[in-house]
Amino acid sequence: MAIASTHTSSVQALGRRLYSDAERARRDATKWTLVQGLLAPFQFVVFLISLALVIRYLLTGTGYDVATLSIVIKTGVLLLIMVTGAIWEKVVFGQYLFAPAFFWEDVFSFAVIALHLLYVFALLTDAMSPAGLMYLALTAYTAYVINAAQFVWKLRLARLDAEARA
Repeated sequence: MAIASTHTSSVQALGRRLYSDAERARRDATKWTLVQGLLAPFQFVVFLISLALVIRYLLTGTGYDVATLSIVIKTGVLLLIMVTGAIWEKVVFGQYLFAPAFFWEDVFSFAVIALHLLYVFALLTDAMSPAGLMYLALTAYTAYVINAAQFVWKLRLARLDAEARA
């Protein structure tokens, strides 16, 4: 029982349950949960490949074009997961973004998107050197990792809440 009380206290730290019973039912019934479940690890793989290409460019000075393409692809996948995530939130919580359960994750997601779009803008306008662009991409990727950790933590809390109620 000590484990259950630890789980319960972790979930209670949120201030409320992550999902009401109705929200949990909508989450489990919608196809958008599957879409998010597929896109999140796909985006992470795209991120890892792009990160390796960016670091390779910064270390060797070669592979700028492929690193740049990978960042643009990563940005596209990020935008796709944000749009489908907003649809998921609408189905589950009744609003497209900033549902109380995911408010801070959504706020930080906008910072992540802003950094990625700043990269694309700087790329298209030649506002930065190639190395500067790569360092901007690394900044965007750092923010992405923090944001991904926020979501993973929230999913963990949801699992603990479900276990505590079982």
